[in-house]
Amino acid sequence: MALLTILCYPDPRLHTVAEPVAQVDDSLRTLIDDMIETMYDSNGVGLAATQVNVHQRLVVIDVSETRDQPMTLINPEIEWASDESHTNEEGCLSVPGVYDQVERADLIRIKALDRNGKSFKLEAEGMLSVCIQHEMDHLMGKVFVEYLSPLKRNRIRTKLLKSQRESIR
Repeated sequence: MALLTILCYPDPRLHTVAEPVAQVDDSLRTLIDDMIETMYDSNGVGLAATQVNVHQRLVVIDVSETRDQPMTLINPEIEWASDESHTNEEGCLSVPGVYDQVERADLIRIKALDRNGKSFKLEAEGMLSVCIQHEMDHLMGKVFVEYLSPLKRNRIRTKLLKSQRESIR
């Protein structure tokens, strides 16, 4: 397994819409394993392939306390979302050090393929629901800061660009 480089906002590649995965094979499973390792190494609870500059509809998630229950979602689709929603604090591996409030549906039902290409459905609530919605936004080329006001977005962009320039020096 290998650690992958996570793209950081405002990298324009984060706005690429992911293509459906055409074939579940060993090379995809290797990518899944690398994404899981990268997610754990970065202390994340979710990672979309878009964030590692692979523009396929692939997400890995682990919201367990023990950090040993990784879930793979290939070509995920939200079939249903509740009208009820909550605002939760979110962060993102592609927007390091930034946390803010985002409103998400409380309950969702998705369909996806697992790491072996087997179709499944899942109802999710709480942290899992938030995480799935957040990661699926990445697959559509959307970063959570886009839910924030233009002023906040610009401040975050400026802060992260400055931090990136300083790390190059």
